[in-house]
Amino acid sequence: MTADLIAVVLLLAVTAYTCAGGTDYGAGFWDLTAGGTERGRRPRWLIDHAMAPVWEVNNVWLIFVLVIMWTGFPVLFQTVFSAMWLPLALAAVGMVLRGAGFAFRKPTRRLAGRRLYGAVFAVASVVTPFFLGAAVGGVASERVAPGTTASADVWAGPTSVVFGLVAVATTAFLGAVFLAGDARRFDAPDLVGYFRRRALGSLAVLTVLAVVTGFVTHEDAPYVWHGLTRGLGLFFVVLAGVAALVTVWLLLRTPGTWVRVAAVGVVASAVVAWGMAQRPYLLPTSLSVADAAGAPSTLTWLAIVTLVALLLVMPAVVLLYWLDTHGELEELSDSELRKPQ
Repeated sequence: MTADLIAVVLLLAVTAYTCAGGTDYGAGFWDLTAGGTERGRRPRWLIDHAMAPVWEVNNVWLIFVLVIMWTGFPVLFQTVFSAMWLPLALAAVGMVLRGAGFAFRKPTRRLAGRRLYGAVFAVASVVTPFFLGAAVGGVASERVAPGTTASADVWAGPTSVVFGLVAVATTAFLGAVFLAGDARRFDAPDLVGYFRRRALGSLAVLTVLAVVTGFVTHEDAPYVWHGLTRGLGLFFVVLAGVAALVTVWLLLRTPGTWVRVAAVGVVASAVVAWGMAQRPYLLPTSLSVADAAGAPSTLTWLAIVTLVALLLVMPAVVLLYWLDTHGELEELSDSELRKPQ
């Protein structure tokens, strides 16, 4: 029973990272596709201002995922990171380079340096979610099992490629939706329309990829496909579709808080659908939740620590997001800094 509870916590943590971290990766995607220095100046200005207060805290969810994996399900952690160390290592390098590029590009005085760091940030924002999605595809397609040795076949199959593309499209969708709202908050009406069009376009691409994913998983990941077309898996797939329609309707109006909620609902429902489709397995057909679980005492303490962490960390994270969306964390201008106290 405790193992099932921790498995649900793990799924929710993955969902939280997909939504929060995915929004940041999406901002990097639009930074990459914004165009040259002059053409991309305004979108990149908005991306810098929107990401600066919250981009680091979104990685808390990834740390939470890793802690739960290696303490609660050590066999899962060992199997996944042994069989797919290369894509996961590339994703980790991408995270580091992405953070460094974003942190260094703004204070750098030389234009060449800004361009270099900006390019690193933008490219890594696309590469990282692709490899994370490819790793998830390797799991879903039953290519990963205890004892599997590392090889390209494990994470480069059809399901992995499609999941990688879905991950990139998902981040682009979330990033565009949130940036459209930020453009309104920063009183930039030209960018509201700019990112609204991109949100609708990326949602259309994501819808096409979702259909392609259905055909691919039918042949390459039959267990997951079976789970997505029945029971709770199908319920959350339908919920994601409804949330997508609501998102489109809200995007055609003035972007606000509710369109963000709807967009997060699309992605969160899709991730939960994948988790429900794999039940009762963490690695389909080869490693169940019960078989992967650690010692009962470890799981009990992990549940207690998780509860304490939620009570201590969640209020702070919610407060940070509230302050950011209400414009309380904006940087002071040079003139404000020079004002006498």
